[in-house]
Amino acid sequence: MIQVALNGNNYCTTSGLLTATGGNTTHDTTVTIGYVIDGKIATKTAITAGATPTTDYNTGAAFPALVGGASVSGVAGKGCTVIWGLITGGTLKCVMGPHEALDISGSFIQAPEFPSVPNDMAPFAYQVLKAGATASASAIIFGTANWNATGFTNAIVNIALLPNRPQVS
Repeated sequence: MIQVALNGNNYCTTSGLLTATGGNTTHDTTVTIGYVIDGKIATKTAITAGATPTTDYNTGAAFPALVGGASVSGVAGKGCTVIWGLITGGTLKCVMGPHEALDISGSFIQAPEFPSVPNDMAPFAYQVLKAGATASASAIIFGTANWNATGFTNAIVNIALLPNRPQVS
C-alpha cells in the first residue's frame, strides 16, 4: 500500500488572503480558511480587524524589535520572516524567523530563513518584513508597530504548504 506524502502534515486547503496595511496593527483575512492539522479538517471564519499576535508561539516571548537604520548615513536595517498559522480551535499564532541584515537599498544581504513551525500549527501565510535605512532603530516591533511605519515594509505570501524557503524578491 502506498502512503500519501501529506499523511500527518499540517496545511491549508483554502487561503485566507491575509492583509495587513495602513496606520494600524490589525490584520484581516477576506475568506474562510480551510486547514488541516494532523489529518483533521477544520475551518476559521474570515477575520476583520483582528488583533495581530505580539508574542512568538515558539518562544512565548514578545517579538524582538526589528532594528532600522534610523536615517543615519550608511546604516542599513534588518529584516525577517513571520509565519502566520492556525492551531486547533482556530486560534491564530505567529512565529518569527531570525533577523538578517539588509543592504542600504533594503535588499537582504543573505536570504532570510523560516522559523521552526510547531507541530500543532497549520501555516496559511508568511510575511517578509524589512526595517530599512529610514526605519526606527527601536520601534519596529511586530504586532505593535503600525504596518505603515516609516521605513517599514512587509510583503505577504498566502500559502497552502510552507515552501522550502521564503520568496523575497
